[in-house]
Amino acid sequence: MGVVWVTLVVAAGVVVWLVAVYNGLVRSRNQVRNAWSQIDVQLKRRHDLIPNLVETAKGYMKHERETLEEITRARARAAEAGTVRERGAAESALSSALGRFFLVVENYPDLKANQNFLALQEELTSTENKVSFARQFYNDQVMKYNTRLQSFPTNMVAGTFGFKPEEFFEIETAGEREAPKVSFS
Repeated sequence: MGVVWVTLVVAAGVVVWLVAVYNGLVRSRNQVRNAWSQIDVQLKRRHDLIPNLVETAKGYMKHERETLEEITRARARAAEAGTVRERGAAESALSSALGRFFLVVENYPDLKANQNFLALQEELTSTENKVSFARQFYNDQVMKYNTRLQSFPTNMVAGTFGFKPEEFFEIETAGEREAPKVSFS
């Protein structure tokens, strides 16, 4: 009779452990999804600001149609991207297009002085900072989740119940990986 009780206690312990591990994985996966939705909110805000910025600039930048169209195309590609990797690549292209746009804006002092343009530019800068923080938080959650999936013995439970690793959200802009050049001449 004692062996039966010990067997029941061990079996109950294993079931409790499995439930705890499974629930922990679900909680981690939901934290990753929540973090992604925070990025998505900020990227939508960014995408909503861009048409206003382009429209404001159009009146001043009549000779820069190609630059403005490039931003519009990049925004459309970013809005349509599906996976995290595709979204990162599309957002990189959009960031590059915006960077070129702001370089061209330097040639238009009247546009740079326009209050509406300045307000939109400030709001876009603020949004870029929020995207950066949301991306960092998302990637932290992905790292924690993926670490749990790969750690023993949680990896056995994760594999059994079909938990899959998540992708990091990476935006690479041109020159981001290059060392800055310093010149004292």
